[in-house]
Amino acid sequence: MARCCPALALLLGLSPLLGSNPAAAQAAPRATASTELLERNWQRLDAELRALDQLLPADPQPPVGDGLTTPALPANLIRANQPPQGTLQPRQSLPAAPLALPTPQQLRNGSIAGLSLEQALAVAFANSANLQAQREQVAAALASFQAASGTYWPTLSAFATGAYEGNRTLTTSLQSNSWLPAPLFSPNGLQGSNGLPTAGPFYVPDGGYAAITTSVTGFEGGLQLNYALLDFARTPRVLAARASLEQQRSTYANGLRVLQLQVSEAYYQLQRAEQLVRVYDANLRNDLLVLQDSLDLKQAGLVPRLDVLRRRAIQAADEETLIQALADRAVARRRLGLLLNLPPEITPSASDPIQVQPRWPLNLEESLLAAYRGNPELEAVLATRAALAQQKQATAAGLLPRLSLFAASGGTGSQTSLSNIELGGGGCCGSTALPLSAKNGWDWSVGLSLTWLLFDAGTTAGQARALARREAAAAQQYAASRNDIRLRLEQSFFNHEASLAKLSSARRGVAAALEAFRDVRLRYTTGLSSELDVSITQDRLINSLVQRLNATIGVNLTYAQLLRELLPMPRNPAEPLDPQLQLKPQAATTTSAPTDRATAPPAPPTRTTAPAGSN
Repeated sequence: MARCCPALALLLGLSPLLGSNPAAAQAAPRATASTELLERNWQRLDAELRALDQLLPADPQPPVGDGLTTPALPANLIRANQPPQGTLQPRQSLPAAPLALPTPQQLRNGSIAGLSLEQALAVAFANSANLQAQREQVAAALASFQAASGTYWPTLSAFATGAYEGNRTLTTSLQSNSWLPAPLFSPNGLQGSNGLPTAGPFYVPDGGYAAITTSVTGFEGGLQLNYALLDFARTPRVLAARASLEQQRSTYANGLRVLQLQVSEAYYQLQRAEQLVRVYDANLRNDLLVLQDSLDLKQAGLVPRLDVLRRRAIQAADEETLIQALADRAVARRRLGLLLNLPPEITPSASDPIQVQPRWPLNLEESLLAAYRGNPELEAVLATRAALAQQKQATAAGLLPRLSLFAASGGTGSQTSLSNIELGGGGCCGSTALPLSAKNGWDWSVGLSLTWLLFDAGTTAGQARALARREAAAAQQYAASRNDIRLRLEQSFFNHEASLAKLSSARRGVAAALEAFRDVRLRYTTGLSSELDVSITQDRLINSLVQRLNATIGVNLTYAQLLRELLPMPRNPAEPLDPQLQLKPQAATTTSAPTDRATAPPAPPTRTTAPAGSN
């Protein structure tokens, strides 16, 4: 303490110590001048700080007193961070209706349910709206392929027509037909039974008329056969539909990989957020213990007031960190819930303990080759390119001839009735009038049809060129996807190796920082160390715990990213889904591989006075 400068000694109230030293007494005038200068500088700094403090908004709550108290947390934040009330039940995982909105009662009466990562994957595979839409796309592509395959067969159709028609006609003779030479048309051409002349049967006088109502009921039916004997566009269309089906199935399998990665990342991030809450909560409890020690030591006169003020500032900063960690955990829970498409009243919580995934079983070269082999992302691009090539062939075949066979056979029938016959002016129209008559007929035909498009102003050729360009673009897209897969895999592989190495270092760092914190706490309570050493050591311990947690989550995240590139997934939506969290070496060459969860050695035990951490 004697090595402190005189001005600092005066500020700390240690001037009596200087009076016993003659050399110090001679330097008192110089020390007084330095003290006055320091006080003026201190007052100027204090005025600037007060002016700066006035620029900030007023604190809505009074500052905390000297007691060991902390401000109350927001009620919504506490409710969002409650522990789970139980495990997620199957009835709770059913998604809401697609067009439904959450009600106030659902949001108010929400509950928190715990679930494992395997459960989360199963719920996501069942509830994902994007995945369900892709299943519908696969079903639609299958129906299109079946429709295209049916063009190899002839079409047989039946036709039938039934109709009723009625009309009334009035026929009037504007000129007599007596000028015709035959006696049948003469008004006196025949002799009746009484010997007197009479009109012929076909005689129509001038002004004679006939009104007749005609009703006709008819029916026509038959069969018609059409068969394309020669169609150069038929096979390319079928192959294009098959390629489109394969493209949709590959897209579905790739969507399963992407969804599993998204759920795994969200779950691991939720585990990280929940563990950070525990770490920062333990850190804040340690702050209160150290602050209690500082208050006791200050009351005993062993430490200055500066230690208490510094501990209060550290405690306030750690409270802010804990509050933000609570908010991050609430957001991580909701993010996972939305990804699983859970009902609005259900909030998920991670029930699995944090366990380190094992080292990736393949080396980099084997991983790359296995990632390229049977990759649904690449196969979807190849299927798209094949579909475009076949569509180009089908379009170009429109300029070639098309030969078809047709055959038809059928029959017709009709019934005619005459009624309401009215004659006047001597009658008209001596044609035969049958009150009721029927007519039946049959017909058949067979032949060949040839069509050949000779000129269309280059429309078909232009469409074929456009499809050829799209085919070339798909080849470039394949190259881009191939490069993206390699970059993603190499990045995940190197980060996985780095995370494993960092985890080993972080474990050693936590062990050393924990022992150092215990020692410095003991030294501080016995007066052998300063509060500054306690703060530095505590910060180092918290940073070590967070680094170990980040390294552990980093191992799991990078393992999930590597698994996304090699995980075998079914391409048929009708096949069952079995979530796999690990990859065995033989799974790289098979369609499925059973996996087991890995276990990690337990974390070293920690004392209640130190922040608790976990792998």
